[in-house]
Amino acid sequence: MTTADIKLHNIIDILNHAVPPSCAEDWDNVGLMSGHPEQTVRGILLALDPTMELLEEAAAVNADLIITHHPVIFRPWRHIRLDEPGAAFVAGAIRNAIAVFACHTNLDTVRHGINDALAEALGLLDCRPLQPSTSEEPAVGLGLSGRLQRPLPGREFLQMLCVVLNQPAVRVCGQLPDIIQRAAVCGGSGSEFAAAARHSGAQIYISGEIKHSTARWAEEAGFCIVDAGHFGTENTGIPVFADLLRRQFKEQGLELPVMVSTRQYDPLGFFIAQS
Repeated sequence: MTTADIKLHNIIDILNHAVPPSCAEDWDNVGLMSGHPEQTVRGILLALDPTMELLEEAAAVNADLIITHHPVIFRPWRHIRLDEPGAAFVAGAIRNAIAVFACHTNLDTVRHGINDALAEALGLLDCRPLQPSTSEEPAVGLGLSGRLQRPLPGREFLQMLCVVLNQPAVRVCGQLPDIIQRAAVCGGSGSEFAAAARHSGAQIYISGEIKHSTARWAEEAGFCIVDAGHFGTENTGIPVFADLLRRQFKEQGLELPVMVSTRQYDPLGFFIAQS
């Protein structure tokens, strides 16, 4: 099937097979955010966040479908004001005939999803979920715990982590192990899985948006937690997701460019005070 014949509903069928909406958490909002199932799709752009700059990038690379990890419509809207970011994004997408689709917690929980990508990037083997999924395959669960391919000194592991996630710095709480053999990960906001990470036998837990109370708990428990940021721990999975879609499209005989945003960056930066 050539790009002239590919409709949005063809893509949605493949997405729903690869990343089933049934694998998403009950509170989540996934799937088609805006667009028409019968519109033609000639190119796809993937990114973590729905931003106005992403819309501009999609137009520049001739992508008429944007797939984001974070949904632009998360909680129900009470109004649609074009001076507010979410509504402005949707309005811009509609004006430019760009469909918008979200794969959120369903992408977190499936094989080859956000957490698999993070674990693989850090060299974790024999991984098991921190919270096993109650859904059927390809769902696995949230968070992963496994052993390092090669044990590393604590500081060397943190250095590797910063390089892999393209982060200039990470926040660390608790006692950093001298040698790390087992680690646990959860992309995004993962404070709630810290205790499960410790109980899994991991010596260190990597996630984002760690709460103060969780950090203090880790300190008291003698457990090490690394806050590598929400963006840093999830964005690694976007290129992996793109590769998965390319394989799926090829199997279905679809000739369609799948691109990853080159303009997205961590919205949180670091200011280092000069002594």
